[in-house]
Amino acid sequence: MKLKFLLATGLLASAFTVVAQNANKGFAITGDGNKDYMWMNIRQVDLGTGQITNTVFDRNATTYDITRLNDNATATTNWFPTESFVAAAAYDKRNEKLFFVPMRVGELRWMDVNVKNNKPSFTSINIPNYVPSPYGEEANNITRMVIAADNNGYAITNDGNHLYKFTTGKKPVIVDMGALIDADENKGLSVHNKCSSWGGDMIADAFGKLYIIAATKSVFVVDVNTRVATYKGTITGLPANYTTNGAAVNANGDVVLCSATAFDGYYKMNMANLVATKIEGSDVKYNAADLASSNLLLQKEADQARSKNIVALIPANTVVSENAIFPNPVTGTTFSILFAGKYDGMHTVIITDLAGRNIQTVRTAVVKGQQVQQVNLRSRPTQGTYLVRVLNEKGVEILSDKMVIL
Repeated sequence: MKLKFLLATGLLASAFTVVAQNANKGFAITGDGNKDYMWMNIRQVDLGTGQITNTVFDRNATTYDITRLNDNATATTNWFPTESFVAAAAYDKRNEKLFFVPMRVGELRWMDVNVKNNKPSFTSINIPNYVPSPYGEEANNITRMVIAADNNGYAITNDGNHLYKFTTGKKPVIVDMGALIDADENKGLSVHNKCSSWGGDMIADAFGKLYIIAATKSVFVVDVNTRVATYKGTITGLPANYTTNGAAVNANGDVVLCSATAFDGYYKMNMANLVATKIEGSDVKYNAADLASSNLLLQKEADQARSKNIVALIPANTVVSENAIFPNPVTGTTFSILFAGKYDGMHTVIITDLAGRNIQTVRTAVVKGQQVQQVNLRSRPTQGTYLVRVLNEKGVEILSDKMVIL
């Protein structure tokens, strides 16, 4: 049903908030549950309560399928998905994949979290030019990983000398972006320092920033474009022996923390003041080397900022639907598509005449929280009525509407 924009500002603004199903769904890389440190099991965790809700992969019991993409052949049976421990994982909700890198293994691996017949499927691809650290040395181990606001994955080595970026499609493309750079205001506290800045985990915010939470409770903010890492502060409120090995954002925008060494449950932290408080009743059986969720820090703030920008973009008295084309009629060489806050990822925009002849096809990426995409007409068609169809990355049509060009 269409509605007048001026009469529905409040409803439209509320639509911009992405309400994900199971928003507190997270994954933890855990031990066996015997006060051990065998970080090779994958368990689902409720980030609101800190309770383990399901075992997705048990190193001692789960059977699995495995595939290597580099040689396009099924791996041998002695290939173990989480061999040599895992300290870096990232949850891609769009594709329902959990990405991870085992320590001292130069492979990006992932599993389909929609497990069928209790038999998970794992896939592996080589990380180009990766040189594993030998046993006893930890510098090149990948211990921080996250899926960021641009829907790409990012991973960082312990020493901060390699920031990897990877796509999340069927065959990921992995790029080494180079070493992190210490901000001038860090005053000698380096993101490369072993004593203060190694290990831990990484989260991302809705504005494109990355946050390293080192095992020593130090927090750095990373600008992806410049690779500059700025020291933000040190987390308070945690026990002295509590190393911060896992971090993920919950549905409320808090940062949930876990430890690989202390069996003291989960904590949640406010990023604004870096104060952590215990999640009472959280799991104390399984220590965890890493956490992963699909939530972004500052998502509500980003949605509010973008909704204000969208209000300024849409002309008064414009008639819009949930997914709409505006302005319509089109009098210039551009038009915009409003995605109503639900559709992130790659999309294909197809413009045809009413006889079905293709006029133009455009591929466009919608970042989570970003709702308006502008389309430029390469060669302006003659006046008339045209059909605009939008397909998501799975080929499902999410919009089909007529557009008039004057």
